[in-house]
Amino acid sequence: MKKILYTFLIFSSAILLGQKNSNVKFAICNGAVGTTEMFEPYKKDIESNTFFKATAKLPQHLQKFNYLAESGLTEIKFKKNTGTPDIMSLAALNEQSNIPKDARVMIDGYMFDNPNTNIYSVLVKRIEVKEDNGEKYLSIFTSDN
Repeated sequence: MKKILYTFLIFSSAILLGQKNSNVKFAICNGAVGTTEMFEPYKKDIESNTFFKATAKLPQHLQKFNYLAESGLTEIKFKKNTGTPDIMSLAALNEQSNIPKDARVMIDGYMFDNPNTNIYSVLVKRIEVKEDNGEKYLSIFTSDN
């Protein structure tokens, strides 16, 4: 009976925590995480964007983002001398939300374990503080839905 209960609890946790938004398309620019949608207003300033369909095809400098590449990953490069949106670390975002800076962060169902990961601040549309097994963490949503 205990095995069944534990299996159910683990399965429930995985379902609740792991609901990834399959519509989000992550993009990396200057080592920071964004979405292809948030870069739309900057089209005229983009020098190139390269889409990598398979995680095995990611170049070495993008390997650390392979957990975001289930549905592919886009690398964006801005033209020289072009300003980019503001960047912030997940640790800073945690601290602003009164959560330990080394806490994990979930973005659209994707778990970010490294608090030193940088994201573009325009990526954030909504933030909720959640708790799992007594640990608080941020859940960030990239759309208003």
